[in-house]
Amino acid sequence: MTDKNLGEPITYAAAGVDVQAGDDAVELMKSAVTATHSNRVLGGFGGFAGMWDATPLTSYRRPVLTTSTDGVGTKVAIAQAMDIHDTIGQDLVGMVVDDIVVVGAKPLFMTDYIATGKVVAQRVADIVRGIATGCQLADTALLGGETAEHPGLLAENEYDVAGAVTGVVEADNILGPERVRASDVVIAMESSGAHSNGFSLLRSIVAAKGWSWDQHIDEFGRSLGEELLEPTRIYAKTCLGLIDELNADGKFALRGFSHVTGGGLAANLARVLPQGTMATIDRSTWKLPAVFSVMSEAGQVPRADLERTLNLGVGMVAVVSADAAEKALTWLNAHGVKSWQIGEVGALDNDAATAGDDFVQGAKGVDGGGVLMHGAYAQ
Repeated sequence: MTDKNLGEPITYAAAGVDVQAGDDAVELMKSAVTATHSNRVLGGFGGFAGMWDATPLTSYRRPVLTTSTDGVGTKVAIAQAMDIHDTIGQDLVGMVVDDIVVVGAKPLFMTDYIATGKVVAQRVADIVRGIATGCQLADTALLGGETAEHPGLLAENEYDVAGAVTGVVEADNILGPERVRASDVVIAMESSGAHSNGFSLLRSIVAAKGWSWDQHIDEFGRSLGEELLEPTRIYAKTCLGLIDELNADGKFALRGFSHVTGGGLAANLARVLPQGTMATIDRSTWKLPAVFSVMSEAGQVPRADLERTLNLGVGMVAVVSADAAEKALTWLNAHGVKSWQIGEVGALDNDAATAGDDFVQGAKGVDGGGVLMHGAYAQ
């Protein structure tokens, strides 16, 4: 085989990978990452492996480690279009830490992964600073991460992010469906917006309407892109505080949580209910936030599709005993999370479950109860 004359030598930079840009990004993000560290993080910043001193776990009788991994989905496309990258990291943290807090686990440390077509130091640093902000809100360490440059696979301005968190819960204190009882109360915690789910639907609506991301929307009081990039609210510290408030006596007045992500309120709540039970949710107990009412009207989206795609103003749900409901609501609202009672748990009503589209059974393959949505949203 005859080799073609290549002319100039091929370097890594010529192939599309800028090692220096990666080094610059690391330097820019260093202070934000180390701000999440406590004396339990060993080895400093920049090692091959993150290390966390597990000595505190020796105080547990039977520590159970928990983990969750996730991304941000197509919300990153809006960040890229707006050239705003310092909020998307908080979305990433919210998606993983609030999945493990559902069982009562405290997040200990997190790692992240960023893949991009071209490393732009400031952009990568902005993303990581957002992750670090989220970790501080969740009281967890950002222990390590990886930034990978993928020229030819991703365009220069494209990137995707993913992350994983590890947490711990005492085995005797795990929350879940086995603690839920008929007559328990369902409490909603307000979302900060669309969070990180349903953006393929939202982006399709924007495209169909011919809107631009920098277009001002009166109902939002800001641009469309700014509204949709509102960071995901992180509930981890709030949920752990509520556990301490309600379950300190060991009676488990707080039965469990449901993180409202892909699938919407009903499908996610059904996952934390035991078989043979049904939560009845009253839509009239809250008004749809503007981001949902405006977008649903613009896209003429059927209500059933809305409810199985978007959080519609409820980002986290707590299931508590009826006699603890008032205490839970008082505590949550006093700690800055608008919360209200949206329904109750009861025995499964087979007639109601087969009456129409308002009943949602647990996801296929997931043992759980069902959720009946009734009424109309408040105006």
